[in-house]
Amino acid sequence: MIWEAKIIKHKGENRIAVYFEKNAEWIASIKQIEGARWSQSLKAWHLPDTEENRVRFKIKPASHSLPSPEGIEQIQKFTQWLISKRYSSSTIKTYTEALKSFLVFYREKSISEITNEDVIIYNNDYISKNNLSASYQNQIVNALKLFFKTVQKKIIEIDAIHRPKRPKILPNVLSKEEVKLILNAHSNIKHKTMLSMIYSCGLRRSELLNLKPLDIDSKRGIVIIRQAKGKKDRIVPLSNKILIMLREYYSTYKPTKWLFEGQTPGTLYSEKSLQSVLKQALEKTKIAKPVSLHWLRHSYATHLLESGTDLRYIQELLGHGSSKTTEIYTHVSTKSLQQIKSPFDDL
Repeated sequence: MIWEAKIIKHKGENRIAVYFEKNAEWIASIKQIEGARWSQSLKAWHLPDTEENRVRFKIKPASHSLPSPEGIEQIQKFTQWLISKRYSSSTIKTYTEALKSFLVFYREKSISEITNEDVIIYNNDYISKNNLSASYQNQIVNALKLFFKTVQKKIIEIDAIHRPKRPKILPNVLSKEEVKLILNAHSNIKHKTMLSMIYSCGLRRSELLNLKPLDIDSKRGIVIIRQAKGKKDRIVPLSNKILIMLREYYSTYKPTKWLFEGQTPGTLYSEKSLQSVLKQALEKTKIAKPVSLHWLRHSYATHLLESGTDLRYIQELLGHGSSKTTEIYTHVSTKSLQQIKSPFDDL
């Protein structure tokens, strides 16, 4: 998807304009950003000019938005520490950007002089005043806590900072009929197998793309997912129907290094291409919902729960570190709700 984002002046206010070809999934995503509006005159969506939105749309900061030379050096040290501890690339990017935002705010102050009070002031005078999201605020708090503990060897009482309450958002779930339509939309065995694997094994996008042929253990009837989120291995059951599809796919494509490879043998299949596979399936089925690949994982978990699978097993299958994360699916399962009779029926 080709897009461009830039700072504009709209009705006397600094805004971030985002230009892209008409796309239902992108429109649905942008609508969820607070303050996003469509401009007929600009022929573009535009949103508040905040640090969070600048990071989100990869807008390069102006020179005055850079940390001090000392701050830049400390960010580099923090980055190297994160790399040495083998944090994921996405976590490294998130934490370094969060630290950068904080050090820009205190660019005139020596880092050694920063106190717990300064962190609280930043929380109140920058994060709250700019109405940044709760998740972004938590990212910054986590990054600062780790930076001061590891690189600065300094105690900052992060717990004294008020963390925002996380909004309780229910996962999006498809019906079994909708899942079946999506998985049967492709005649291409490779595309069909990839989408089917995500649903049948409850995989994250990255987990599917990092599978290797040897991770499929047909004799034991399992799939081994290695070093997934949180650097944890886990196993999930392998459906007999999926095994048949995998054998047909394997004999056709003969992958070498990765189970699902790009056009060049031995290269990873790209995330963008996988998203395109789902998009094409949705177009063929005429499903108008802004379905993402993660919806298939949510649907897998919910359908397991509705079929009577114990929540503890679902937690293991999904690779959740906490049972609280898995419990969210109890709020979208309709099995118990369908047994409740509305008093309206007795009127």
